[in-house]
Amino acid sequence: QVQLVESGGGLVQPGGSLRLSCATSESIFSINLRGWYRQAPGKERELVARITSGGSTNYADSVKGRFTISRDNAVNTLYLQMNSLRPEDTAVYYCNARSFYGNKDYWGQGTQVTVSS
Repeated sequence: QVQLVESGGGLVQPGGSLRLSCATSESIFSINLRGWYRQAPGKERELVARITSGGSTNYADSVKGRFTISRDNAVNTLYLQMNSLRPEDTAVYYCNARSFYGNKDYWGQGTQVTVSS
């Protein structure tokens, strides 16, 4: 059973920063940690940022210039550095991974990010 363990969420004031982490014990040759999504109350889950196997990244327009996605293959961990946070960034953030064999998607348990004064 593939497990993705997220951490780093919390309560932060507007303009603040947080760094989310998503770790797995799976091998980098069996599973690809590929992106972060978020879901706000009453809204659909949306893509925040994605990173390819080659390291190319893309971001939702709403977070460009503020968020940075990265991956450390040595420890098979995905990160999301979030700066200049806004109240509209409040959501549950989910890590997404896909297996190289079978293209099966996996999700973390979610971590709450709340931006409020």
